[in-house]
Amino acid sequence: MMAEATAVSPEGRISPWDLGIWNDEQCAAFERTVDFISAQCATPAIQLAHAGRKASHDKPWNGGAALGKDEGGWEIVAPSPLPYDDESIVPTELSPQDIKDLVDAFATASRRSVEAGFRVIELHFAHGYLASEFLSPLSNVREDDYGGTFDNRCRFPLDVVSSVRKVIPESVPLIVRLSATEYADGGWDIDSTLSLTHRLRDLGVDMIDCSSGGNSPHQNMNLYPEYQVPFASRVRKEADILTGAVGLITRPMQAEEILRRGDADVVLLGRELLRNPYWAMTAQKELDGETSFWPNQYLRAT
Repeated sequence: MMAEATAVSPEGRISPWDLGIWNDEQCAAFERTVDFISAQCATPAIQLAHAGRKASHDKPWNGGAALGKDEGGWEIVAPSPLPYDDESIVPTELSPQDIKDLVDAFATASRRSVEAGFRVIELHFAHGYLASEFLSPLSNVREDDYGGTFDNRCRFPLDVVSSVRKVIPESVPLIVRLSATEYADGGWDIDSTLSLTHRLRDLGVDMIDCSSGGNSPHQNMNLYPEYQVPFASRVRKEADILTGAVGLITRPMQAEEILRRGDADVVLLGRELLRNPYWAMTAQKELDGETSFWPNQYLRAT
């Protein structure tokens, strides 16, 4: 059970209402939730993130517009002073020292996460957020050690992973969420993902959560059930690492078949669990013919 998109710094929030774990008070506040998840025989996990140039936005159900400082927003940062689209705010380019400070912020947030009791950590490097912005030549046009060549564009994400792995126990699995492609000419693609994944594996990453898109408003994405599963399958087989499959996976048998085919090692669900909080119990009945987790009062409805 994963707490999604938890910011490592105030400026890294997507919106002013997002969760964060950049101070000890937030760490302590998470402990109650973590204890409850553990008491239900589930594993508490946390996804650490920095939104980069996609930070400081209104709530999605209010339209998700960029917020200026007079609207409760803040100055946003990115690898390069390139806005996401014509309606977005121009971000401030991060200095080399700023980048090093953010590497430390990810490491500190990871340490706090372990202190709060989280037993799995995922680093959100996808969907056009900060690390994804560094990786893509469409959003990173720097001319220093953090831009230009493939190695330079990978430097920040790799530094984050290296720093995080040093401060968390070896027993804590480390997952990285990547956009396997950004569906845009000249941008990040599956071959780039494979090259990066080999390096992530060597630094101690245990699994790649294979998503896609989100860094370019000009992406050419075709959505259909399991559209991202081939990315997980290819990364699993060609980079020799565990993978997670995501995206328009809604039915228990559909998820089971992905695992049986060997396309991924786990299936991660998000929106489907919002639509159906009882999904796991439904899956138990459909796949195993059992209803042991259903409350007695619900059994006549199964």
